[in-house]
Amino acid sequence: MPVNFEKIPSGLVSLVKTAAVSLEKNGLTGQRAAVYLVLDRSGSMRRYYRDGSVQHLAEQALGLSANFDDDGTVPVVFFDTDAHPTAEVSLDNYEGCIDRMHRQLGHMGTTNYAAAMLEVIEHYQASGATDPAFVIFQTDGGPNSRAEAERVLCRAARLPMFWQFVGFGDDEFRFLRKLDELAVPRKRIVDNAGFFPAGRDPRRLSDGALYDALMGEFPDWLRSARAAGVLR
Repeated sequence: MPVNFEKIPSGLVSLVKTAAVSLEKNGLTGQRAAVYLVLDRSGSMRRYYRDGSVQHLAEQALGLSANFDDDGTVPVVFFDTDAHPTAEVSLDNYEGCIDRMHRQLGHMGTTNYAAAMLEVIEHYQASGATDPAFVIFQTDGGPNSRAEAERVLCRAARLPMFWQFVGFGDDEFRFLRKLDELAVPRKRIVDNAGFFPAGRDPRRLSDGALYDALMGEFPDWLRSARAAGVLR
């Protein structure tokens, strides 16, 4: 379904078009998906909220969603010591939305990947969606419990959900690289995750490079998920 640009705010038109180019390059034009955004708000993330990096990622997620899904909204899960209830970023409220939501949540805690993943899974299953979920999962470091995060990801491999981890900052992200490479089928039925580092200043990564990185493993997952019966 082509994008209806009459519905797209002028501030997002460039992102929508840039995302479309990346989808075409990866053979994904016409693909449907429900885009989710998961945002780390552990204490070390403070500067990325202040400098607009997280807000820009939300806008990039909307640009992708406009191509994948025409409902004009992206469910957003903030997480720290626990996961916060799912909120929404939409074409109607996106300007400054991340700062508003972030401030309402108060204290910034630790880094509970598993709780955030379970919140996304619960929301997706309750939504009744028939399209697969494409989850952009942003963080700047490892989780409180690596074992629990790995268990949740491996169980989620049987669901039509792909997890694209995005690292902010200069951490080595050894755990995220491990999740990206977990064995199939010994650990999980299909490879349901990807990872890439966005660098110390994610705003310096061009929109085109961001979308290309987001789509790096998604086409392979679509093929393997269909072959395994995870995705119809």
